[in-house]
Amino acid sequence: MLYDNEKLLIQSLIYLMNEAEQGRVLVTTPRAAIAAKLHKQAGWCRRLGSPLYAYLLEQAAADVEAGGACWEALRGHDVDPHGSALALRFMGAVHRIVLTGESPELARYYPSTNGHIDNAKCWPLFRATVERHRDALRELVNRPVQTNEVGRAAALVGGFLLVSQESKLPLRLLEIGASAGLNLRWDHYYYEAESASFGDQASTVRLTGVFTGGHPPLATQVRISERRGCDLNPLDLETEEGELTLLSFVWADQTARLKMLRGAIEVARKVVATVDAADAPQWLEAQLMNVVRDTATVVFHSIMWQYMSEEGRRRVVEALEQAGALATSNSPLAWLRMEPGNDEAEVRLKTWPNGQERLIATAGFHGQNVRWLLG
Repeated sequence: MLYDNEKLLIQSLIYLMNEAEQGRVLVTTPRAAIAAKLHKQAGWCRRLGSPLYAYLLEQAAADVEAGGACWEALRGHDVDPHGSALALRFMGAVHRIVLTGESPELARYYPSTNGHIDNAKCWPLFRATVERHRDALRELVNRPVQTNEVGRAAALVGGFLLVSQESKLPLRLLEIGASAGLNLRWDHYYYEAESASFGDQASTVRLTGVFTGGHPPLATQVRISERRGCDLNPLDLETEEGELTLLSFVWADQTARLKMLRGAIEVARKVVATVDAADAPQWLEAQLMNVVRDTATVVFHSIMWQYMSEEGRRRVVEALEQAGALATSNSPLAWLRMEPGNDEAEVRLKTWPNGQERLIATAGFHGQNVRWLLG
């Protein structure tokens, strides 16, 4: 039970975090700045179904404030921009150590390694792992977050199918922020709603029970002419390092996501897609200069817009608008994106030559609870 003064402290901290996020309050100490980042991510983890990470991040925030092992691992990162997701980089770094077998005692309480959740026993072992692997963690936490959330294909699939249905042309797929390119293979996954399905029934990725309040036109036929993407640091899934990096950034108590990711890696090793190491604006400008006739070009991305600079976003929009002005019925262009709205993600589709933009669906940030908005 929390006493009144503890409640007041928590309420004050939440208020200051919100004010700091809006730029109205300057968090005055490095420890407070890092603790605020961990607290904020803890709230999101709780809302998005990761009670283990929510608890560990709250404890880690308190440890930072006290100058403990977590502070030593994260010291110097107080000025990291919000979009760089310090808390997720930290949790991913610890998870990586668990997955490689370097912390077997903590692995006993991580579901990702067949452990069982026991918060009271997990936290001391988490802290001990941070203390023992401090130098490695200080290096690992510098790596950017690398997620390739396959569940988001359920939110995006309706946009692809709509473009195919309306254009009656093969699709040329161009993904920015593609990571390992798993969602470039979206048509090799299986999707099922109450009255319709799409995809390979034998696929190792099965997205069932995710559509609520209607579903996209799953009966549509699709042909893919090209699968290509870009990422600043694309992952090679032919290597153990690439697979380990992706697995480490999945939250350790969300085993369904881990299972789906492993299934998608199997698909990726059979279905060819190219992911170039490149900055999105420059890469997209070059790709869109090549107008392919009798093909519908679909530029897409999911939960990556926040990681781009304002200038980068401006250039992407300009490249799309310029290419859209040249689009025809024989070479249409579509911009499909799944990005944060308020409490959930919004899936928007803009198509040229008509320049029409539609909000076609909403979904959870990991692709669950997809609500199709069109008839």
